[in-house]
Amino acid sequence: MAKTADHVVQLARLARAAGAQLARATGPGRRSILLAIADDLARSDTRAQILAANAQDMEDAQKMQARGELSPALVDRLALTDRKLDGLCDGLGQLADQLDLIGRVDLERELDRDLVLRRVSCPLGVLGVVFEARPDAVPQIAGLALRTGNAVLLKGGREARRSNTVLVERLRDTLQSQGLHPGAVGLLEDRSDVDALLTLDREIDLVIARGSSAFVRHVQSRTSIPVLGHAEGLCHLYLHHSASPPMAARIAVDAKCGYPAACNAIETLLWEPGAEPALVAAVEGLRRQDVELRGCEATRAQHPDLDPATDDDWSTEYSDKTLSIKRVDHLDAALAHIDRYGSRHTEALIADDEFAATTFIASVDAASVFHNASTRFADGYRYGLGAELGISTGKLHARGPVGVEGLITYRWLLRGTGQIASDYGPGKRDFRHRTRIPKP
Repeated sequence: MAKTADHVVQLARLARAAGAQLARATGPGRRSILLAIADDLARSDTRAQILAANAQDMEDAQKMQARGELSPALVDRLALTDRKLDGLCDGLGQLADQLDLIGRVDLERELDRDLVLRRVSCPLGVLGVVFEARPDAVPQIAGLALRTGNAVLLKGGREARRSNTVLVERLRDTLQSQGLHPGAVGLLEDRSDVDALLTLDREIDLVIARGSSAFVRHVQSRTSIPVLGHAEGLCHLYLHHSASPPMAARIAVDAKCGYPAACNAIETLLWEPGAEPALVAAVEGLRRQDVELRGCEATRAQHPDLDPATDDDWSTEYSDKTLSIKRVDHLDAALAHIDRYGSRHTEALIADDEFAATTFIASVDAASVFHNASTRFADGYRYGLGAELGISTGKLHARGPVGVEGLITYRWLLRGTGQIASDYGPGKRDFRHRTRIPKP
């Protein structure tokens, strides 16, 4: 354990030094890093290397799935394809084109003549990110960190070990080719490395934990470092009595079947009396996609061939093509159900009634709330953030898809000409406290 801890301490200290170098780089310099990473990921030889490593991971994962050691959803998240790599390149380009936030003055106040206070944005420092079997998260997370001048230590799932190793090697090579220390991106290999990382409150500034709620709670209980949790996504789609049947079918299918293993896929469909036509359209569309449907008694009275739902279904994140359906009496009952069972990730309503939509949006406590749109839009790439570190369901620091703004903090910078605090106060010199409009 001591050897492991020493290794992690060394990685963290290298990351802090490399992050300081990165923070001093110019905005165009950090932008060029992302474009260079995208260019490398677009090269045929790089792709061949990445996809070969991923194929080995997939082969082992499928064997583990056959033994019941990995879920189908986890195996699905593990796969890399040319299409996913194209999306990563596009996202890195989006990220590179965003306004650089480091060094931005968002408040300037003249305390007195020649005594000026500024609040200036700066990187958090070193991030420790523990995530599930999604190797495509490696360039996304690293891209967000590098764009904001942060170093990052990554720990992916063991099932993606080869894929993650190759991706991190490519990132480090690109950093070195850009004249920056490759230690700005590091990879942890063992679970014991994570335990060691969680003790480094002087070296690590923020831990991002992506996984189940139990895993996030486990991480939070073992560290004094601030933890940003990306946990489960138990999302609902609610059919109001004014819902358009064609829209209900189209959105329900996309929200459940677009990527069933994603945290922004719906797990429960709610409907109220009067929404039967929308329910019929949604059920028919979902059946055509071979979705296993489970219904409450009132739903099965309308659709007797559905499997019966149990109380456990309302709190289950299936992460596959299974959906529970429940009738609620009215909008307030839908809101109560969502409040009880939802994970505060993303909730959606289909309604032509504007009052119902306004009430729903104002009442639902979730990071993202949608009206007449699929929950699958809850994503950093689709929000135009370029990528995301995860989707935070908490309320402090960052909420929803965490992009660059979730990875910066600020410092107060004061420039004077020899002033001292004891010269100010009652009966002494007065403060001016004149706020200026910061220069862009």
